[in-house]
Amino acid sequence: MKLTSPEFQNNKLIPKKFTCQGDDVNPPLVIDDVPKDAKSLALIVDDPDATTGTWVHWVVFDIPVVSKIEQNCIPGKQGTNDFGRKDYGGPCPPSGTHRYFFKIYALKEKLNLDEGIRKEDLEEIIQEHILGKAELIGLYKKQ
Repeated sequence: MKLTSPEFQNNKLIPKKFTCQGDDVNPPLVIDDVPKDAKSLALIVDDPDATTGTWVHWVVFDIPVVSKIEQNCIPGKQGTNDFGRKDYGGPCPPSGTHRYFFKIYALKEKLNLDEGIRKEDLEEIIQEHILGKAELIGLYKKQ
């Protein structure tokens, strides 16, 4: 699998409009080479450079098997992020440049879980269902 965005390249800066200093909407993502047997996708966006440990920005699951996630959309059911919300929370580092990991998983089945699940719980549940995974890393520093 491969995950890209038309808005930024791997290990390059995320445009301001997708951060807390802009429109705070999710960037568009392009998903290539999803395994044929996949029944759903899951997406986790987190920041391992946060001072309090990895900060979770977005948790989405039961995404239909698609080749693109549009900008400013809710592609599936949402878990709870570390802002305490069930939506996308854009990059907003207090200092320095942080890395934001967009991780997409192709799963053997639709999970049919309730919204609001935490990242750690979702990661544990999907372990036995993963057919493929891809990752895109974006960078951001407050301007």
